[in-house]
Amino acid sequence: MALIVQKYGGTSVGTAERIMAVAERVKRWRDQGNQVVVVVSAMSGETNRLIKLAQQIQQCPEPRELDVLMSTGEQVTIALLSMALQAQGCPARSYTGAQVHILTDSAHNKARIRDIDAARVRADLDAGRVVVVAGFQGIDAQGDITTLGRGGSDTSAVAIAAALKADECQIYTDVDGVYTTDPRVEPKARRLTRVTFEEMLEMASLGSKVLQIRAVEFAGKYKVPLRVLSSFEDGEGTLITFEENIVEDAQISGIAFSRDEAKLTVLGVPDEPGVAYQILGAIADANIEVDMIVQNIAAQEETTDFTFTVHRNEYDHAMEILKKTANTLGARQVLGDPKIVKISLVGVGMRSHAGIASRMFESLAKEGINIRMISTSEIKISVVVDEKYLELGVRTLHDAFGLEQAAAA
Repeated sequence: MALIVQKYGGTSVGTAERIMAVAERVKRWRDQGNQVVVVVSAMSGETNRLIKLAQQIQQCPEPRELDVLMSTGEQVTIALLSMALQAQGCPARSYTGAQVHILTDSAHNKARIRDIDAARVRADLDAGRVVVVAGFQGIDAQGDITTLGRGGSDTSAVAIAAALKADECQIYTDVDGVYTTDPRVEPKARRLTRVTFEEMLEMASLGSKVLQIRAVEFAGKYKVPLRVLSSFEDGEGTLITFEENIVEDAQISGIAFSRDEAKLTVLGVPDEPGVAYQILGAIADANIEVDMIVQNIAAQEETTDFTFTVHRNEYDHAMEILKKTANTLGARQVLGDPKIVKISLVGVGMRSHAGIASRMFESLAKEGINIRMISTSEIKISVVVDEKYLELGVRTLHDAFGLEQAAAA
């Protein structure tokens, strides 16, 4: 008998019919002799509806009250799913985050989990019940309802699995696993049987939308085996694990990409200590996240050129700040390009295989794709290219590294 935590997202519980289908799946797992905890999101579109409703009352809703409102979405789902399970003869009990004491800090709308009291859940499991828990929410030390931010139900599920020392945490989504890249861009993309936590964390941070970064971080920290599965069709999905030897023969596991990139460059900055801080400090003070950074000695003596990327939505704001900073520093010119994308190769196999970068650059060059920036880590190589080359670049690299073929066993 295994203890399984399953998480179902908004599309999986978007209608009464889908909730009944989830109940059937959960019951099958329980009938096989497993103990099952189910974590659910609000029904698809419900959280957005509640936020829009709040904004009709108050343009900038007070965070505490917004949490009280948003948490009701999951409360509807847990009650309906518990009813569906009971209707199929499967004993079940629903709980809000507060009722199972998912203790968080007091950062409303983006709280972080501090502790979980699993005693109540264990008692129900031992009594033969399926436990249905509201994802995305908790309670702080003052007894106030909190929410965990977008994608917080994934984090809730992993945290509960960690607290219960579950055998596996299964994340059910509208895709049947983690792919070598987005199948909408490269039809030959292949579902991965397994991937390491390191690789999944890189792919999530680089644009893969399958799992939330916080959930992967949490699972890695507490060594919770994760599996991504489809809510709509049976299959083995993708297991996320620490076992690096499972991909020992694979140089690259996947290609991630981000369409929402913008590049800013300040030319002719004085080449002296503290300049990088003056440039990026003002950007950070505006709460704008910086991704890739490149600094080069300029042709003009005693000056440097400084380039960095931000999210495309932050481009105009960052440009406005950078122009002021450049003027203060006496820089020669500020340039920007909001039409770039980032393509990244990810794989733990990079540690033991040489020549990955050169093959990547050669493949892109053969297609006439110019690389604007490069960033590397132990298991990742990212390049910035013009937006028009995104799909060609992804398909080219997918072919160059043979990702449509399964690695040798």
